[in-house]
Amino acid sequence: MKKKMMYVAMAVLVLSGCENKKGTFLETVETNNTVPVAVEKFIKILKEKKLKHFETIDHAKNAKDAGLEMRDETVVVFGNPKMGTKLMQCNASVGLDLPLKMLFSTDYEGKTTITYTNPEYWSLKHNIKDKQCLEIIRKAHIALENLAEAVSK
Repeated sequence: MKKKMMYVAMAVLVLSGCENKKGTFLETVETNNTVPVAVEKFIKILKEKKLKHFETIDHAKNAKDAGLEMRDETVVVFGNPKMGTKLMQCNASVGLDLPLKMLFSTDYEGKTTITYTNPEYWSLKHNIKDKQCLEIIRKAHIALENLAEAVSK
């Protein structure tokens, strides 16, 4: 019976998500910019903030190269190696979620959004309990919110 209760409690915790507006592990911000404009703006902001831009993956272009069609969708891979290293020292499995990624996409109505994973999810996913590590995660969440908001304008 105890085991069953524990599984129910874990399911509720996982399904309830992190403490964000949508109760999910993903956060989304709308922008009036097109995907290419938002991506260009984002990369410029990364440089200004001295964050490392690792890669830009244009899924729509890759689809076209494969003879398929899809709406604009681009992922920008970026990060702060100092912060990332500290988090991976907390638990090496965090390396599965780093570097950071932001998705820029256009939906069927033509609305462009910026989506990213709420870093607070990592504390659950990677079983992080150390207070210093949790503080780094909190700061990463604030930084991602600020980046998405800056790009959305």
